[in-house]
Amino acid sequence: MENTPINKSELTDSNDFQIVDGELLDVSSGAEIEQFDEEKTIVHAKNQKPKTKDQKPNSTNQKTYLLLPFLFLTVALLGGLRFSSPDNAFVFLRPALVCLIFAAILLFLFARANLIKLEGWFSEDFSSLKNAANASVIITLFAASVQVFNSLLPERGFPFWVVAFCFFWTLWNNIFAEFDTKKLIKSLGAMFGLAFVVKYLVLANLTAPANESWLKSLWENPAQEFFTNIFDLPRFAAATGYVQFFTLIFYLIGLFLLPNSTKK
Repeated sequence: MENTPINKSELTDSNDFQIVDGELLDVSSGAEIEQFDEEKTIVHAKNQKPKTKDQKPNSTNQKTYLLLPFLFLTVALLGGLRFSSPDNAFVFLRPALVCLIFAAILLFLFARANLIKLEGWFSEDFSSLKNAANASVIITLFAASVQVFNSLLPERGFPFWVVAFCFFWTLWNNIFAEFDTKKLIKSLGAMFGLAFVVKYLVLANLTAPANESWLKSLWENPAQEFFTNIFDLPRFAAATGYVQFFTLIFYLIGLFLLPNSTKK
């Protein structure tokens, strides 16, 4: 077939087409524009700095897993420390078995008064690392509680059994009492304070100095020598009372800072 030339005027007349001269431009659809805006918003949100609220759990973790173990371990170290008289040598006394029993009862009271919520410290939702870290904090709390009783109980003799019975009677009654966390802390503060006064102010003044012979002490202060022998009181330097005073303060501060739950 022969190629017949097409006349432009005939084509226009027959189909009413208009010929427009120009360049083609790529125009994005509305869906593509919205998708681009969403991607840009997501990227912008990822690049934003965390707000101040997100920084609070970090400070809470530092207090729970750094400050509290430090305080409780300090109490556990100083609770068994004594200074012998008259040379002020370091003496470390192991806690009696009754101190471990008292500490176990005390932790039970903490759980009963919601000072420690077990479901907030140990949970299947937590990671293994967090459960282990929480367990380490509780262990340091138990060790500190044992050494606090070791600090406040007289070392031996009749005063040991009297003060131990008072501790047991108070803790046993608190098991069946109705109280909240604040009342428990106040009760413990009063009990520990009274025990500190009895041991380091009353009984310590009844003890005869260790640098004197028993005959000289009996001649100068017969009452002091009498109570020392009858009650079988140990003879420590005055620095022991100062150290145990701060030990008790550190323990109470740790209880005040202890959170009842580690859930965020």
